[in-house]
Amino acid sequence: MIDKKNITGIILAGGKSTRMGTDKGFLLLNEKPFIQYSIDALKPLVSEIIIVSDHPEYDTLGFKRVTDFIKDAGPVAGIYSGLEASKTNYNLILSCDIPLIKTDILEKLVRTIHFETNIIQIESIGKTMPLIALYKKQCKTTFYNLLQKGERRLRVAVKTCGVKNITLDSVNNICTMNVNTPEQLKAVENANRY
Repeated sequence: MIDKKNITGIILAGGKSTRMGTDKGFLLLNEKPFIQYSIDALKPLVSEIIIVSDHPEYDTLGFKRVTDFIKDAGPVAGIYSGLEASKTNYNLILSCDIPLIKTDILEKLVRTIHFETNIIQIESIGKTMPLIALYKKQCKTTFYNLLQKGERRLRVAVKTCGVKNITLDSVNNICTMNVNTPEQLKAVENANRY
């Protein structure tokens, strides 16, 4: 397995959260902010954590924070900004709204690093998850070029880079549940009781 000194953790926490109505990174589950779950899942596998966000509140967590290279351009800009700031070739990228994520899910990505594949992403419940994925730093050039052309769709950017999917066992599907609405927050709270 690749040594953690060669891997950076990048957490995307810059979304507008319009459906939730509040910054998702600081939503609480069991009195712990969502972003802390991402940090805890990444820590055993990475040498550094970078938070991509325009919100200075994240500075209280003590990690390096970078702002979006292009404002309001979604996760393509967020990933580009994180990769640009990273010092390592391999980068585990997570959005901050997946509070049930576990280290062993991310470890599956690291264990299957393939030198010819630029992105390895989780596939869960038949859906690919480019925001639970391992990206090579060189993807930043492709993302930059797409941003310059006005392309904002993450799935388009990912397909352009060359991607491999890691399918989760159904028992782990709950770990990839992301929260965009108050209803989904309720569902995660209920799932977390068991």
